[in-house]
Amino acid sequence: MVAKITFFPVDNGDMALIRLANSEAASLLIDCKIRSSADDPDDTTPDVAKALRNRLKTDDNNRPYVDAMLLTHPDEDHCLGLKNHFWLGPLSDYSDDNKPQNEKRIVIRQIWSSPMVFRRASKNHTLCDDAKAFNAEARRRVEENRKKGFSVGDGDKILVLGEDENGKTDDLSPILVKAGEQFTGINQSASDFLTSLLIAPVGKQDDETEESLSKNDSSVIINFRIKNSSYGTSISKFLAGGDAGVAIWERIADEFSVTDLEYDLLLAPHHCSWRSLSYDSWSEKRGDAKVSQKARKALSQARYGAFIVSSSKPIFDDDNDPPCIRAKREYREILGTSGVFKCTGEEPNKSRPAPLEFEAVNGSFKLSVALSAAVSVTSCSPPRAG
Repeated sequence: MVAKITFFPVDNGDMALIRLANSEAASLLIDCKIRSSADDPDDTTPDVAKALRNRLKTDDNNRPYVDAMLLTHPDEDHCLGLKNHFWLGPLSDYSDDNKPQNEKRIVIRQIWSSPMVFRRASKNHTLCDDAKAFNAEARRRVEENRKKGFSVGDGDKILVLGEDENGKTDDLSPILVKAGEQFTGINQSASDFLTSLLIAPVGKQDDETEESLSKNDSSVIINFRIKNSSYGTSISKFLAGGDAGVAIWERIADEFSVTDLEYDLLLAPHHCSWRSLSYDSWSEKRGDAKVSQKARKALSQARYGAFIVSSSKPIFDDDNDPPCIRAKREYREILGTSGVFKCTGEEPNKSRPAPLEFEAVNGSFKLSVALSAAVSVTSCSPPRAG
């Protein structure tokens, strides 16, 4: 068994599934965006909910589940469809047992979330209904852990990523991961198959206020070290950073080493936005827009043969941002001739995008192409970037 990462075509938004190489294929879902149009069989929007379910295992009660779900931050394009497709609340209250398999809500055995993303989001904009539901569920799980001395079962488990202000997370040490720390496995299993370095969210600096920090500035950033298979020792690195902007990547360049940031696969921040690489407006300045060399350095630690994926609509040479053609050009330069840039809205073609799936092999990644959202994938050799 080999480790796999799948990126689902959700236009501008994030939805990625990691499956590890242990015998249970432990799974981690990073964000979700399931549009209501995708639930309409007469609509051409990719049915990413079906594609996700096809890749999940079921528990002893025949309920589909992910071992963990990470919400990088609570923008709608990172949590849309949560209430419709995932079970929220105590698992003992699960009420979908008599529904058809494709209608059963997905169980989240463990949540990975940061309290900062919700606090900062609520100060800067109103949370969407799905974000409010996720926030309520995360709070419920934290309180359940407090009440039960952090000894809880699946459906109540949570990892709190990053310390909150004013000591609000000081009593959560058994379920707290601080920025700069590593933790292993998914939901207390597969510890030999995944090591995760929490890079962000970061606390405010002396010259910042909580009000000045946006929801994007609070995005969870993790560099995942993924063991390739159930045998051997090869490790592939996957860097994911939500919608983190240029100021955060500049700080990361100062605070983390090249080894901490190097990757074989990068999910381009904020759907290939120029604002992760520059303070300048692309639509206003176009060719005069300047790259932040420090932010670019943080995002430039591509190992030989790396991939960069833009989870976005197709990318055109226009004023749009995200996705931004200038950002794509910067990422292609970072990759050089050995790496490959891909966009989920363009694979295998713009009219019928399907999930992009990668296998971890030989300390790198190998690209597979899904023929449709509902069928298995077939391997192919990755083309070289031109």
